Amino acid sequence: MKIRKLAELALLTAIALIIFVVELQIPPLTPIPGIKPGLANIVTMYAVYRYKARESALVLFARIILGAMFSGSMMTILYSLAGGIFCLAGMLLLKKIIPQNRMWLCSIFGAILHNCGQMLVAVLVTGTLMIVSYLPVLILSGCIAGAFTGVCAQLVCSRLDKQGK
Repeated sequence: MKIRKLAELALLTAIALIIFVVELQIPPLTPIPGIKPGLANIVTMYAVYRYKARESALVLFARIILGAMFSGSMMTILYSLAGGIFCLAGMLLLKKIIPQNRMWLCSIFGAILHNCGQMLVAVLVTGTLMIVSYLPVLILSGCIAGAFTGVCAQLVCSRLDKQGK
C-alpha cells in the first residue's frame, strides 16, 4: 500500500473516530437503549464507494477498536464488530448494483444488517431468544439513521466529484 493511500485511510479513520466520540456526548434521542444516529458510518459509506474492500475494512475495524478504547466500553466491541462485519459485507456486495447516486439505499440495507449482527451477538451473550422481539424497533430506527447517514455520504461524494477529487 502506498504511503499516500495509507495517509488517506488514516485520515478517514481519524475523522470517523472524532465523529464517534462527539456522538457519544449527544444525549440519547429516545428512551429506547441502543438507538443512535451512527454518524461515523458516513465515513464508512464514503470508504465503501471510494476504496477497495480491504481498505474500507481497515478504516471500519480501526474505528471500532479505537472507539471501544476511547469510550471505555470494551464489551461493546463484540456488538460493534458483529454489526460492522454484517454491514460492511452487505454494503460491499450492494455497491455493485446500487450506484453512487443511490448510496442512501445501500446505507439503509447496511443499517439493517448492522442491527441483525448486533442482535445475533445479543442472543449469544444473553442466551435467550426473547431479545429478538426488540429487532423490529432497531430495524425501524436503523432505516431512519441509515437513510440519513447515506444521504450525508452521498452529498460528500457528489461534492468531491464536482471538485475533481
